[in-house]
Amino acid sequence: MECIPEEPMFGEGSLAEKAVWEALRAQLPDDVVLAHSVQVRHGRAEHEIDILVLWPGVGLAAIEVKGGRISVEQGQWYQSDRQGPHRIGSPIAQSQGAQHAFKMWVQDQLGAPLVSRFAYMAAFPYSTVPQDWEMAGVPRPLILDSADLRDCREHLRAAIETQAQGGSPLAPSYAQRIARLLSGDLQPASAPSLTALELEDHQEQLTERQKVLLDCSRSIPRARFVGGAGSGKTWLAVEKAKRLAKEGKRVGLFCYNRGLAEHLRRQADGWRQAKPVFVGEFHEYAVSLGVPNGSGQAYFDEEMPALMKDLAADLPPDQKLDAIVIDEAQDFAPLWWESLLACLKDPARGEIYAFMDERQNVYGRWDSLSAGTSLDPTAGLVTLHIDENLRNTKRIAHTFRGFAGKHFAPRGGEGLPVRLVPCSTEDALDVAGDCVDALITEGWANNQIAFLTTKNRHPVHKGFENDTAGYWTAFHDDEEEFYGHVLGFKGLERSVVILCVNGFKDMSRAAELLYVGLSRARCLLVVVGDPVLIAEAGGDDLARAVDRMQEWQPQLDPVPGNSVP
Repeated sequence: MECIPEEPMFGEGSLAEKAVWEALRAQLPDDVVLAHSVQVRHGRAEHEIDILVLWPGVGLAAIEVKGGRISVEQGQWYQSDRQGPHRIGSPIAQSQGAQHAFKMWVQDQLGAPLVSRFAYMAAFPYSTVPQDWEMAGVPRPLILDSADLRDCREHLRAAIETQAQGGSPLAPSYAQRIARLLSGDLQPASAPSLTALELEDHQEQLTERQKVLLDCSRSIPRARFVGGAGSGKTWLAVEKAKRLAKEGKRVGLFCYNRGLAEHLRRQADGWRQAKPVFVGEFHEYAVSLGVPNGSGQAYFDEEMPALMKDLAADLPPDQKLDAIVIDEAQDFAPLWWESLLACLKDPARGEIYAFMDERQNVYGRWDSLSAGTSLDPTAGLVTLHIDENLRNTKRIAHTFRGFAGKHFAPRGGEGLPVRLVPCSTEDALDVAGDCVDALITEGWANNQIAFLTTKNRHPVHKGFENDTAGYWTAFHDDEEEFYGHVLGFKGLERSVVILCVNGFKDMSRAAELLYVGLSRARCLLVVVGDPVLIAEAGGDDLARAVDRMQEWQPQLDPVPGNSVP
């Protein structure tokens, strides 16, 4: 028997419909078509047929189902349920209206009137109606009560043949034409860009659920939120800064990377209410306070924070901060922390919130802590762990699980297989470029793709050497594919990431670079490079993950005019 849908969803308020449906499905012949909850419009009027029966060789029936105890007094219909008896409209009239609307709709769709026998009926699975009962306009055969449903095949056939409008049986071919209209089968084109949108909406919903961590920790003035890649730390940092600003506090929202700083600024720019007094990079904040903008790594790592700390001592109280929020806090050197604390109105008790992943220490700024030569600036903060991965699909998350710690818990959808494109390190840049074209041919939108290198930059990336602001504006405007380096993409993400493993400048930092690169893709990850080098750099866990990847060779459309001899 064809059922539309195959397994209807009957809620708590649809138990009567379920009882009638199951009786009909169990007793009617296999060539009958049953449809549940058929919605019909006739002009502006909306109708619903609870159960529609298409019986080839017999006819059609539109059945209105009413649960509870059904009664009639002085021409008024009543339905008794848990709340007691209440008035209802005539179920037969309701069924008749829906039947008429359905006939008009079928005629419009098929271009010919529906002339087969078509009965409008009512079913009361929890009521008993005497066989000799009848009222004006409602012959007893049009009612199926609890007893009739035990042998509904013959009762339904008799109702269609003796009470239905129309004079001819329903032709099997016509029944199938109507069934196709009812099924409404829709097979959308396989568009990976749309599939990604649905998956990312789900991931965004999961991320927003993380706000419960902020709700539970609102009375903790100094905390660090420690979580692996994709755990929603940036979203939480932005939300925390928003809440603090809404409370009327002077808040600074800080990070290190320029790309992430632009993302944070764009988030804050969209707020209608209070905003942080500063959003952006640590070094930008130092310059905004009057610290000279020098040059050289030693200046930025040591001299600048020392100058900033000295300057903060003379800042007027109304220019100091009530609270500090730091995203990707592991990128901040210990001296930067000291200078930021000096900018608080109360350095000893002012609010501090750090969002961090110590396993992404790609700049090595916390190496001195491991060596025991520096004190951990976050040691006095209450630690809150974020174990769930929400950004990535499970298949992507499992590639970097070995980096993320034993409590790492992927929560995204299953997703597409991670693709591996084996090639030599020297060829990785060119092969990864072919992957961009092949993915666009597959149906991915170019602005869904990020191309990330682990060593030398892509030529498109090099073209922005003297226009850093334009480079990050282009990324956040989200209009085309993005070419970048793993280091500059910390805290950022795109639907598709092509991780071009074209070598490492420092093998001691290679594992951390791979961890960042592997965790940037929301929906599809493509890893391009030498599997031996990747396994050597990432360790045994990544080696096993590489073995599980789906080997892929990008197929490019042939160039017009070229032919194979």
